Amino acid sequence: MKSYETVIGLEVHVELSTRSKIFCSCPVSYGEEPNTKCCPVCMGLPGALPVLNREVVEYALRTCLAVNCDINKLTRFDRKNYFYPDLPKAYQISQLYEPIGRDGWLEIQAGDLDKRIRIHELHMEEDAGKLLHDPWDDQTLVDYNRCGVPLLEIVSEPDLRSAEEALIYLEKLRSILQFIDVSDCRMQEGSLRADVNVSVRPIGSEEFGTRTEMKNMNSFKAIGRAIEKESRRQIELIEEGGAIRQETRRWDENKDASFPMRSKEDAHDYRYFPDPDLTPVLISSDWIEKVREALPELPQDRRSRYILELGLAEYEADLMVSHPDLSNLFEETVKLTDKPRETASWIMGELLQLSKDKSCELAELEVEPKAFARIIIMTADGTINRITARKVLLAAIDEQVDPEEYIAKQGLAMISDTSLLEQTVAQVLADNPASVEDYRKGKTKVTGFLVGQSMRLLGGKADPQLLNKIVLVKLDNIVQN
Repeated sequence: MKSYETVIGLEVHVELSTRSKIFCSCPVSYGEEPNTKCCPVCMGLPGALPVLNREVVEYALRTCLAVNCDINKLTRFDRKNYFYPDLPKAYQISQLYEPIGRDGWLEIQAGDLDKRIRIHELHMEEDAGKLLHDPWDDQTLVDYNRCGVPLLEIVSEPDLRSAEEALIYLEKLRSILQFIDVSDCRMQEGSLRADVNVSVRPIGSEEFGTRTEMKNMNSFKAIGRAIEKESRRQIELIEEGGAIRQETRRWDENKDASFPMRSKEDAHDYRYFPDPDLTPVLISSDWIEKVREALPELPQDRRSRYILELGLAEYEADLMVSHPDLSNLFEETVKLTDKPRETASWIMGELLQLSKDKSCELAELEVEPKAFARIIIMTADGTINRITARKVLLAAIDEQVDPEEYIAKQGLAMISDTSLLEQTVAQVLADNPASVEDYRKGKTKVTGFLVGQSMRLLGGKADPQLLNKIVLVKLDNIVQN
């Protein structure tokens, strides 16, 4: 059997977080009642004319600069003609001949290697509506709210060679889009989705195989599985003497398999031509420079700064730049604590656990930096122990309490009276002679139990390390006597 390599190209569709749609003033919002956020323009009614939203162009320029694209200073819109029930005009306003960006790239790290993934083009377009299938009534309904929502399509070259590389590329692209604040990239809401093109060829071959496309995938897990399954399907078909058809396929998550939908179209099938209702857009050098100057620090630059200047480990820095809200929380907290490693430890420990408990993204926890910083500082200076600090953090998030006031009101300050700690440990040892005898026989693990019992009597308000030392000293004294 020959050895094959997989060749992958991605067409990533990004819904922009502008306030209004690309060619009309209808608001961009998610989860509204069907057909309540549309107008004659996005419904494609006769006589309605599009007017370009300047903010969409600004967002596109911002993205071009962030992914190293050459900006086309004279860009224009084209009509992509096809019929589909959720496309009321029977054409989509997109860009083919003069897209706003070309020849970009992103660096990814796959394994120990850095690899540059080329970006063929970046263009602006409008989204279509949404079909809602009702299996109970055996009917399909159309919601036009999404018609005209502004999209960026970012088309990579076929430079990816595995599902792992594709997901690393998507994760990096998503992070950049979030940091430059052009999209929330919520895949579950369709704000970020990808068309996945897959082909296979014998290793060493320069010629590409016939590709298939799986459209509108909005889950990293599904994208990874789809690439692996489609690659395997194509290899098995070739080995059996069959031929790959250029086609669009549908991925079925429940069946963990893809199924053919229709033959794959080429650009000429859509009969593109310049949109007569929209004039070309001239982008000046001054406009580009203003957008460049306003760009925030990109995640890869923040990551490098966290490692080189703040002393974070690579895995810590990776998590700190996984979402802009999380990164901003880290930065604001560090300004107040001057403890970057401890702050990162709290985010990766306590906050990550809280996000799991609440079944939400870590960045979605509403943590107030001042309160978070005070909890970290009070734990470091011994005012409270880590166990108590977790309770205070939860109260600060859920009830927006002031940490100091909450600690005072609840009587949570750490007990620093050494004599009281020693008395409590002595009582625990007296109440647990069997554990003391086990320690005498060399079973040192009982110290954990004894420390736990002491902590329980002290209401969890003692320093565990100090308590552990007192337990060991008293046990050793008993053994020696």
